[in-house]
Amino acid sequence: MCGIVGIAGVMPVNQSIYDALTVLQHRGQDAAGIITIDANNCFRLRKANGLVNDIFEARHMQRLQGNMGIGHVRYPTAGSSSASEAQPFYVNSPYGITLAHNGNLTNAHELRKKLFEEKRRHINTTSDSEILLNIFASELDNFRHYPLEADNIFAAIAATNRQIRGAYACVAMIIGHGMVAFRDPHGIRPLVLGKRDVGDGRTEYMVASESVALDTLGFEFLRDVAPGEAIYITEKGQLFTRQCADNPVSNPCLFEYVYFARPDSFIDKISVYSARVNMGTKLGEKIAREWEDLDIDVVIPIPETSCDIALEIARILGKPYRQGFVKNRYVGRTFIMPGQQLRRKSVRRKLNANRAEL
Repeated sequence: MCGIVGIAGVMPVNQSIYDALTVLQHRGQDAAGIITIDANNCFRLRKANGLVNDIFEARHMQRLQGNMGIGHVRYPTAGSSSASEAQPFYVNSPYGITLAHNGNLTNAHELRKKLFEEKRRHINTTSDSEILLNIFASELDNFRHYPLEADNIFAAIAATNRQIRGAYACVAMIIGHGMVAFRDPHGIRPLVLGKRDVGDGRTEYMVASESVALDTLGFEFLRDVAPGEAIYITEKGQLFTRQCADNPVSNPCLFEYVYFARPDSFIDKISVYSARVNMGTKLGEKIAREWEDLDIDVVIPIPETSCDIALEIARILGKPYRQGFVKNRYVGRTFIMPGQQLRRKSVRRKLNANRAEL
């Protein structure tokens, strides 16, 4: 579970991608990266372990030139937490391709073996995202003797979908061609599309893990990328879309609504905030129905994700809502920290009981 963003613009995109990653920081605190394509068709990359505002200094931002770029914030669910695992990844052949990925592949071991034995492609990290990139690059390589058109790109994505298993929302760039985004056939991980008119008939496009990133940068939300759908935006700003999965079906991850996503986001046309309020309604009604004999004094949330749920439970039960725990806002999200021992330590630093209430 990570956060991704891609912008195909008409002006420099470095600051916009940086701003979007700060908005998506809750999706990953382990590492972050930005890569752009400059005027000479060269990748400009900066990635490292840490938070967004600690990684990108002014000198790094100045190097990230170009009107097209992608970014990533990482929560390590696969692979190690070393700086070499930070995204985006890139390969030089064919064309020059870079990719950022949110999700997990369940057949990564088989794919790694297949890539080496059949394509002699070596995977240098333990990240399944590098595997996904090489599968996509291998499929694009089948068209190296032809002009790379939208049809070829969509065919490569369709072939990639047929090989990989698991959850994935991806954004990629191909040197000399444009930006690509695609979502797995089950729509497990979220991906949204937006646009921003900049005058003179020119339009910038953006894809991101959550709609709140579009809102913050002034992009108009167009729609969710459908399960199995791929989007291709050329260097000239032409947008193409195609369904690239045989039997797509929507099975979004419930945990996005429970915990992971920001409450001001919409995922698959559903407000995260409203979903959490509805959870509170259902739980409050169940408590009132099945445990009416319990002597409940107050309803107390564990801040902050459960606050909206707890408020609704308190309303349903007619009980006071109180803050029984004080959160240290300088400690990051504890669930997405790598390792149970670190999570335990961080929770103790993050939450303290309010003795006036408990």
